[in-house]
Amino acid sequence: MFDVIVIGSGPAGYVAAIKASQLGLKTLCIEESIDQKGNVNLGGTCLNVGCIPSKALLDSSHRYYEANKNLKEHGIKIEKLGLDLNAMMKRKDDIVSKLTGGITGLFSANKVQSMQGRGKVISSNTVEVSKTDGSTENIETKNIIIATGSKPIEIPSAVFGKHIVDSTGALSFDKVPKTLGVVGAGIIGLELGSVWSRLGSEVTVIEALDDFLPIADKDISNESLKEFKKQGLDIQLSSKVTKSMENKDSVSVTYEHNGKEIKKKFDKLIVAVGRSPNSLGVIDEGLNIKIDNGYIEVNEFCQTSVSNIWAVGDVVRGPMLAHKGSEEGIMVAERIADKHAQVNYDLVPSVIYSHPEIAWVGSNEDELKLENVDYKVGKFPFAASGRALAVDQSVGFVKVLSDKKTDTLLGVHVFGPAAAEIVQQALISMEFGASSEDIALTMFSHPTVSEAFHEAALASNNQAIHIGNKRK
Repeated sequence: MFDVIVIGSGPAGYVAAIKASQLGLKTLCIEESIDQKGNVNLGGTCLNVGCIPSKALLDSSHRYYEANKNLKEHGIKIEKLGLDLNAMMKRKDDIVSKLTGGITGLFSANKVQSMQGRGKVISSNTVEVSKTDGSTENIETKNIIIATGSKPIEIPSAVFGKHIVDSTGALSFDKVPKTLGVVGAGIIGLELGSVWSRLGSEVTVIEALDDFLPIADKDISNESLKEFKKQGLDIQLSSKVTKSMENKDSVSVTYEHNGKEIKKKFDKLIVAVGRSPNSLGVIDEGLNIKIDNGYIEVNEFCQTSVSNIWAVGDVVRGPMLAHKGSEEGIMVAERIADKHAQVNYDLVPSVIYSHPEIAWVGSNEDELKLENVDYKVGKFPFAASGRALAVDQSVGFVKVLSDKKTDTLLGVHVFGPAAAEIVQQALISMEFGASSEDIALTMFSHPTVSEAFHEAALASNNQAIHIGNKRK
């Protein structure tokens, strides 16, 4: 008998398994995916076909773009610049292989057992494992953690095929598409569209919503839209794909834009309209654990209605982010071990790894207005940052929102260089209840792009040094 069985080995699952074992609990992690050799393939979507390989390609494509477009200004001349896409893909695959292999090593070091198969919860203490050879095995356990992740959403008007692909397929093109369509202008669509645009594709992004990036602060959304268009992305808002058809070497797409029907041909079409939870067939119906629109219902501690069955990551409510899932996995493992742990869902950072990066934590202006919070704003542009100018990354700004009465930080939003790292500084500050004055009184090294956070905090109290302050 195991103390804990974890179903799924993505960032939520494998972290939960390691933590549980570290706490002295006999732990088994079950993973359905197999590698090319038929062995269990740990890491889930994020490591294998999500955040890690996409970031590898984002970095490679940016380096190519810089060499092709921007290095002349630095006095660097490159003759006969070429692109070896196979080498780029190999680098990406090598990184994935290294990290997934690393999880195997971590499991071994922490005495976590793993098993290949599809796990299903058939009772409060039993997991049925269906193996590739057709056999099944029932395994007993005291606690169960469901971490089965999510999958790309397929839409009826653009069914996946040879040239119509999901985010996984978009990471493995064997050549750069001359023309590329992207359905969805969310995080995944923008990142993948950016990769192929930098490598030479003519990219059209088709977005059904009227507003660009409505999940972000409006100032960020508006400024980033201008920059993406400047970079060559043709972003079509208020546009809905009504029909698509795969041809021998292309995709014919019909979409409605502001009441007009538009027809276009693309070499490839990426459908990136979101992801849905992998909950189908994971829990026996007899357990009466409620599943709403694919999401397993849990309390604030990720506990289902059956007290020893838990669910974490993409398969439960909240943003589908690897770091959110990992923290939930740690929380659950600690609670199983009778420790008092929780996740602060008010401070979950979001990042879009475009160039420049987009990142935020806490509330935006619209949310504060909706909650009738009296707030103040401090902004600082990277165009006034010496470090940003020196590294040729002066687009964007840092925006600090704080309570007008208490000065407590309420939200920090960044569009620009190292946005993810700056927001992490803000998150740590907010976790400790910092005020904008606290940030203003903190010494920042010079020259750094982080100084923009310092100046934005100063600006919220009309004390900025390197830009003009608002007249009182």
